[in-house]
Amino acid sequence: MFGVNWRVSTLSSAYASVSTSFETPTTTELANRPEGVGGLRAKVLVAPDKSYGGPQSITSWVLNLLALDGRIVRARPKGTWISSQWRWAPMADWLPGGIAEVPVERARAELVRLWLAAFGPGTVTDLKWWTGWPLGQVRTALTEIDPIEVDLDGVAGIVLPGDEDVPEPEPWIALLPALDATPMGWAERSWYLGPHQGALFDRNGNIGPSVWCDGRIVGGWAQRRDGEVVVRLLEDVGAETAAAVNTAAAGLTAWIGPVRVMPRFRTPLERELSG
Repeated sequence: MFGVNWRVSTLSSAYASVSTSFETPTTTELANRPEGVGGLRAKVLVAPDKSYGGPQSITSWVLNLLALDGRIVRARPKGTWISSQWRWAPMADWLPGGIAEVPVERARAELVRLWLAAFGPGTVTDLKWWTGWPLGQVRTALTEIDPIEVDLDGVAGIVLPGDEDVPEPEPWIALLPALDATPMGWAERSWYLGPHQGALFDRNGNIGPSVWCDGRIVGGWAQRRDGEVVVRLLEDVGAETAAAVNTAAAGLTAWIGPVRVMPRFRTPLERELSG
């Protein structure tokens, strides 16, 4: 009788656990499975000579690598919509056929185009910061989409062709949640943030709940223990706009209902308002 010795890699084992599950498993459920011993439950020592160092589980690392490889996707949360326990599913269950292979250069150019579509006008510095790419890769991607240069109050900016002239928008108010993508879209923030960084950001650069008026941050908000959404304006916006902000806060209170939402990263103003 012949025997064959074989060892499935940690990535393949994790993918098999996700793809053969009757119900899409969460990170914790995958880590706690008996077959994960020595695999997903393994720990590595990180930064042993630092105060923040110590053993860390590889579970999230492995799952994130599989997601980056396009093999699995984070699905719905376990429990309510504010749960931090997300289920994982094979990518093919959500996108039949999976994700098509795209050359790196084309993918970079498309990401730059999407950034400009969402955040433009912006600067090359903004784009370099947001992508985390070397400047050379940013400039190469820009040559593929040929953006239009514009003047941003004396600073050279770029927009997509056709976005040079846009109509003046109607006045608007928005209460954005903590870590919203909008305020994290640019490296240079003074033009929309003003002097309010100390109240709205934590020490690591994470933004808390913010109040926007016509493209600028004018205050912050939080949810109290009784569920009421309260706001604080950090600058004078006029009585009419202030009333509109309060109306928006009341609407958000009604929309959230009995759910209690606490940002993962607490900021000075949010802590103060939430009580």
